[in-house]
Amino acid sequence: MSNLLTIFLAGILTENMILSKFLGICPFLGVSKKVNTAFSMSLAVIVVMLISTLVTYPIYAYILVPAGREYLQTIVFILIIAALVQFIEMALKRYMPPLYNALGIYLPLITTNCAVLGITLLHFTKELNYLEAIFNALGAGVGFMVAMVLFAGVRQRIESADIPKVLQGLPITLISAAIVALSFLGFAGIVG
Repeated sequence: MSNLLTIFLAGILTENMILSKFLGICPFLGVSKKVNTAFSMSLAVIVVMLISTLVTYPIYAYILVPAGREYLQTIVFILIIAALVQFIEMALKRYMPPLYNALGIYLPLITTNCAVLGITLLHFTKELNYLEAIFNALGAGVGFMVAMVLFAGVRQRIESADIPKVLQGLPITLISAAIVALSFLGFAGIVG
């Protein structure tokens, strides 16, 4: 059980998909202007990461590997992720139109979010079993949410700050993102 907790916490802190692995930067910079939008986007990413892990792991382990078709994993995983995102998009459009409109173009971009594909591929690189892969995906999703919400809070504070004209806009956003990423490097020193 402690191994599962370690995997979960590593996904949030030391192996954060955005701040440590630099995957998922597009939504990190694009949807992080407001905390509520960042939180909602992160919930969608958590659901997609978790369900895609639940589906892709058995397909890889019990269909692709026995058939000697491991090289198809990226194509198969992308198709599964794309289908999941379409279902989530349809559900949000029907049941939560304001959230659907707030996420805008970034919702379909979950399909091409390299953090989602990265986590499904990472399970096999790390040689995790099915339960460990589920905890890894959940930890990565929560880590994605922590990074998004934290950075959204920073960006909201920046909007009310007196920033020199030369740094306004993208420059201060990138500087802030770098500082947030640097803050997570401190967790790398924690030995489990």
